Amino acid sequence: MSRTVEGQPQPSAPVQAAYGYCETVTGQQARNFAYGIRLLPAEKRQAMSALYAFSRRVDDIGDGPLPAAEKKERLEATRAILGRVHAGQVADDDTDPVAVALADAARRFPIPLGGLDELIDGVLMDVRGETYETWDELKVYCRCVAGAIGRLSLGVFGTQSRAPGAERAAEYADTLGLALQLTNILRDVREDAGNGRTYLPADDLAKFGCSDGFAGGNPPAGADFAGLVHFEVRRARALFAEGYRLLPMLDRRSGACVAAMAGIYRRLLDRIERDPAAVLRGRVSLPGHEKAYVAVRGLSGLDARHISRRTVRRPA
Repeated sequence: MSRTVEGQPQPSAPVQAAYGYCETVTGQQARNFAYGIRLLPAEKRQAMSALYAFSRRVDDIGDGPLPAAEKKERLEATRAILGRVHAGQVADDDTDPVAVALADAARRFPIPLGGLDELIDGVLMDVRGETYETWDELKVYCRCVAGAIGRLSLGVFGTQSRAPGAERAAEYADTLGLALQLTNILRDVREDAGNGRTYLPADDLAKFGCSDGFAGGNPPAGADFAGLVHFEVRRARALFAEGYRLLPMLDRRSGACVAAMAGIYRRLLDRIERDPAAVLRGRVSLPGHEKAYVAVRGLSGLDARHISRRTVRRPA
């Protein structure tokens, strides 16, 4: 019999079809994420697609047009599906392909499914319209919607147990998730303002004269918007620097996947830093050829080797 992860049998035909559905969702909707997971072996790529498809379902409920009460009901119904997955109650022939794929992935990899509960908690914070006075408050939200995804992904990637500092791998994965989410928040300032949302901490907005927000697509009169953006960029760079310490703890292809996804967001951060007003004109993005370059660089191991050398020099 053909074997896959840790000697387990290949997925059944219904499970393979469920994974195919999740991979289609990922390819169509996860422009940056999809570039990274292309670098993984098939079984890890399928598991990551299952995680993405479930996460996408949660996000779509939160971002959709339904009334808040109905969003809450649907999110709790989705949490109930997660509970069935966690309890091993999802059969291969279940009618929900995302649940089928996620259940199989959870059997094959030590995925901490509680992270998806945290994601639902974070989206419920959005539904309630919560705002954040301080960075410490915003970090709680970021850890729910992104740090948890980092820790879930680590369950698929695994770590090289002999790597220095490997016991802190989950912490670094969480921090890298924060870096990605803060970059997302900067990139989406205009879109979020149009939807009546403000994620940047109120303390930071006040410091740079931006407390009135960006609903009109422009900073308030007299505001130091560039100063605000550069302040948040420095914060994101510090998070990336800490989170990148995860790379030497991963196998080559998992490290390449993380380096590619994080590298794309770091380049977005570079663009935002060079032209802060760009985030008020529209969504900042990278062309496909630049994403491909970042992926090749990740696969070459350049980023992992660089971080490994820096980690040796820097005390924990």
